[in-house]
Amino acid sequence: MVKVLIPSGALGLGYDREALARGIAEKPDIIAIDGGSTDSGPHYLGTGTSKYSRNSTKAEWAELMAAQAEAGVPLVIGTAGTCGADDAVDWLVEITREIAADRGERLKVAVLKSGQDGSAMAQAFESGKITPLDPAPEISTERLRECTNIVALAGAEQIQAALDTGADIVIAGRTTDTAIISALPLARGCHPGGAWHGAKIGECGALATTSPNTGTILIEFEAEGFTMTPMGADARATPRTVSAHMLYENSDPYRLYEPGGYLDVTLATYEALDDRRVRVTGSEWVETDPYTVKLEGARRAGFQTVSLVLVRDARYVENIRHWVDDIHDKCTAKARVRVDGQFEIELRIIGADATLGELDKGAVIGGEVGVMGIVTAETEALSREVAKMLNPYLLHHPLTEQEEMPTFAFPFSPPEMPRGEVYEFCLNHVLALADPMDAFRLTVMEVGP
Repeated sequence: MVKVLIPSGALGLGYDREALARGIAEKPDIIAIDGGSTDSGPHYLGTGTSKYSRNSTKAEWAELMAAQAEAGVPLVIGTAGTCGADDAVDWLVEITREIAADRGERLKVAVLKSGQDGSAMAQAFESGKITPLDPAPEISTERLRECTNIVALAGAEQIQAALDTGADIVIAGRTTDTAIISALPLARGCHPGGAWHGAKIGECGALATTSPNTGTILIEFEAEGFTMTPMGADARATPRTVSAHMLYENSDPYRLYEPGGYLDVTLATYEALDDRRVRVTGSEWVETDPYTVKLEGARRAGFQTVSLVLVRDARYVENIRHWVDDIHDKCTAKARVRVDGQFEIELRIIGADATLGELDKGAVIGGEVGVMGIVTAETEALSREVAKMLNPYLLHHPLTEQEEMPTFAFPFSPPEMPRGEVYEFCLNHVLALADPMDAFRLTVMEVGP
């Protein structure tokens, strides 16, 4: 049997400290936590930075490092620094150094990096080693070289290699959410289908329970399947909460694709052992050939300026779609004549009742909408110039030419808010590997005084 303690769905989200203490008391074999995902958009991969506050990350990571010391088992994090890019991994390594130094602890740290060189990926593409998933954008060798960061998603094999170093802490770049949980149970001969299925159920901590905010769960893997136990005092796992998690972020409720194969839960059974625990058996792991890892990449998409206007006039609210479409067409036509360069104007209808806030007594919900103008262009100067052309339309544009000029509300002055450089995802492909470690780099270091 292998016990995996999962403190939270991601480092930085927070968790119930008492639940974590209960988990440590259960004597786990490993503590595993996710560091991020692509959920928050391409900026973090594009820049190689973390979404979460450094102070919050350091505080939670320090607590988990203390839990690791108390339990005497490895602490593993995947997709470090939100995106798993090499710079984000280095960021968490530096935080780890600081904590170890502050505590006077000497620790062995294995660092697994997932970053890929754009030129090397271009060569792999030319040799047919990179193939698209569905759906996938069109790519070329030029597009691959344009990426500011490309990462490969590590699987169980790469995490096992890191654990084999005997490290106290494993800090991994981009991994699949399940890899850090399934690696040790697979290495110790637990049921393969159960290992991957339990890892999928546990990837988001207590999300597959009745009390998601408690964060911490314990999964026990064995020869036939796994048992999931929430650590929160009032949290419960039920066959429904556990089985439903196969639907989370997964297009197929029965299959989950991972490096080297896929999980099939068609024949899985979910048994409530009591009012808190669920045991699952019958899941299958199917190996595939060749061994592939998913690639994610981000590239610069230009510069962006955002404007926000609030519309309250009932007639305009009722006809808001027509109003924004007319502004889009007229401002785009004007800008095409007056500026050189590529740009795009987008108008999004958002929000409700934001101008007067609490002063808006008795207002009908939906009596106000916000219109957010987004201008994306190849340079920051062009983005601002077109946003300034959009300004008078958002402030005074009438629904028809036969009525008086309206006036709407800008919540800020100036209304144009530069967002700087923006990024876009540009890969949804897999890379074939002759050896699972071919796309990854593993180093071992000691941190502390």
